[in-house]
Amino acid sequence: MNFAELGLNQWLAKRCESLEYKEPTPIQQKAIPAILSGEDMIGCAATGTGKTAAFLLPLLQKLQNKPVVKSSRAQAIQALILAPTRELATQISDNLNRIDKKTRAVTVMGGANIGRQRMELRRGATVVVATPGRLMDHLENNAIDLSQLEVLVLDEADRMLDMGFWPTIRTIISLTPNTRQTLLFSATMLPAIEELARSNMKQPKIIEVNKRGNAALTIKQTAYPVALESKTTLLFHLLERERFERVLVFTRTRRGAERLSHLLSARKHQVGRIHADRTQPQREAALRGFKNGNYRVLVATDIAARGIDVDLISHVINFDLPDAPEDYVHRIGRTGRAGNEGQAISLITPVDELSMRAIEKLTGQKVERVLLPDFGGKVAPPVKPVVPFGRKSFGSSRSFRSRRASR
Repeated sequence: MNFAELGLNQWLAKRCESLEYKEPTPIQQKAIPAILSGEDMIGCAATGTGKTAAFLLPLLQKLQNKPVVKSSRAQAIQALILAPTRELATQISDNLNRIDKKTRAVTVMGGANIGRQRMELRRGATVVVATPGRLMDHLENNAIDLSQLEVLVLDEADRMLDMGFWPTIRTIISLTPNTRQTLLFSATMLPAIEELARSNMKQPKIIEVNKRGNAALTIKQTAYPVALESKTTLLFHLLERERFERVLVFTRTRRGAERLSHLLSARKHQVGRIHADRTQPQREAALRGFKNGNYRVLVATDIAARGIDVDLISHVINFDLPDAPEDYVHRIGRTGRAGNEGQAISLITPVDELSMRAIEKLTGQKVERVLLPDFGGKVAPPVKPVVPFGRKSFGSSRSFRSRRASR
């Protein structure tokens, strides 16, 4: 099957060829015709399977040759794409401009100059790619008008519709017309989140090309049991003894990312870092250095779990496991993309074992344990979960540790 057979016009089909999109991925084969037909849709597929192009291609076709619309009080846009992180918003904008530079698109996100964004909006825009907080700033200042919006896209919808984001998303949706087309995409979609999404959509079509929460089959997953005091030493061992080409290392906290990056630099590793305490220019410089090969290692918190699209990341290392199993799927999805093979490694201390088992339950995949000598690791024996008398089991897929910490 080629892109023209999905209903894309000749220009876009040829553009796909020039961009070396060889053939549509499964999510693209199912999503593109549905979007072109005007249906609301919830799309669920593993990371690295072409979800961004699955909504950008039909969206650009629907907007082709439409004039930029001016309203009396603000810039009236026709399509809005919301993303949970600046990195993902930047990636979507880059992909959009690579496909079609003629469609006028403006990116609005925190950490960037709001005055410059306002000037770009005044020049006219058909599409806005935004993070929710900065979009609200522009809406409150009457810089953007959503009353004529035709298409609303929520990328990484599980995070976007998380209860922490929901009040802002609800306000944004209330400013859009009921006639809009709404599209939700994610690699993971919990039933409660899906129900919340459905309440704001018109009989959405559900498209799943793999079991929700599954990682791509091109990713080999392993876990290294290790004593807590030996985690950093084991990371040094892996990076210095093995032939890891381009490595993304995840920590749970900003302080942990800072500490680990400084320790790696002290051992002469070429390393960059991304976390919420870094300025936007610093985050962009770190990502740019990782992409062009100046940095072999990038240390990051979960803000990089969604939206980093770097070619040929050979390894993702979970120095710390994430609080939520769903974030594990997004983290390791930074490798093994576009059909390439990748490896995901997790360093697990004894207290991480319950979280690792929650991840295995979500993904439906057993992660191989690799026990190395001299690092104090022990393979935990299998256990059955025990539910105290008179209590219900936890309904959330978040790890036991994070549930305790949130009380």
